[in-house]
Amino acid sequence: MPFVKKSFRVDEPIKAFLYLIRAFNFSQGEAQRVIARGRLLIDNISMRDSSKVISGDIEIVYFEPKGRGLKPLFQTKDFMIFEKPSGVLVHPNTMATEYSMLDDIREIAGDYANGVHRIDMETSGLLMASKDKKSEPILKGLFEDRDIKKSYLAWVEGEVREPFSVDSPIKIRTDYTTSKHKVEINPNGKSAYTEFEPIKYDKSLNASLIACYPHTGRTHQIRVHLFSMGRRILGDPIYGTEFNISDKYLEGKLSQKDRFTHTGATRLMLHAKSLEFRYRGNLFYIESKVDFDFS
Repeated sequence: MPFVKKSFRVDEPIKAFLYLIRAFNFSQGEAQRVIARGRLLIDNISMRDSSKVISGDIEIVYFEPKGRGLKPLFQTKDFMIFEKPSGVLVHPNTMATEYSMLDDIREIAGDYANGVHRIDMETSGLLMASKDKKSEPILKGLFEDRDIKKSYLAWVEGEVREPFSVDSPIKIRTDYTTSKHKVEINPNGKSAYTEFEPIKYDKSLNASLIACYPHTGRTHQIRVHLFSMGRRILGDPIYGTEFNISDKYLEGKLSQKDRFTHTGATRLMLHAKSLEFRYRGNLFYIESKVDFDFS
């Protein structure tokens, strides 16, 4: 497990955040976040006051990466591009998370390396990570400013014969009593635009492989845009399934057999195919090497 708890001895009284800065080479913000998240313990109780003076025996819970040998598809001195497998988180969502991409990212590039954009746990494909604190905000800014062109591949239900686009605003939902959809098409939402192009149709599956080009970066954008057009992605347990199926999935109680029966696949059939961007005067085009044609 990447989060470990270790004991330390503080010989001279010192403010908690200053101790973390000096002992672990943290920035002030990093030290304060460790304390705010309850990861500094005294007598096995979380101490959340960063200005409190501490001394004696303490315990610190911190991230110690345990990679699985995943190597970058491409890298420079500032960033790495990985082929993220489906079913793997980019960052641990709790201290009990057994493995995330952050394990391999930091095992390769050190404690200040980090993933710089969102990609759903079940979506496979290209993930960018910075190697240090200096490059991280620059790379994150490329995504936030939409200076990175992204493409995805998706297997969707039915035959898609012509290119189409969806220009529909997306809003985060807060009420999950009747639907487990995280987002919805809503005129009060944020603008969202996606283009789609058919690649092939598999008659035996009654499914089409399509290319997806999101021009904005909203949560679940491709999934909800396709669902709104009656084109559910194969394996999607949220958008286009009955309430009880999505509820079972979110509770971790949906078997692989039942998921296949109700959604047509045992994973979300969405893959991050390419990234195109300019960085420090150089133009990069990175394409996934994974064969996503499962027909």
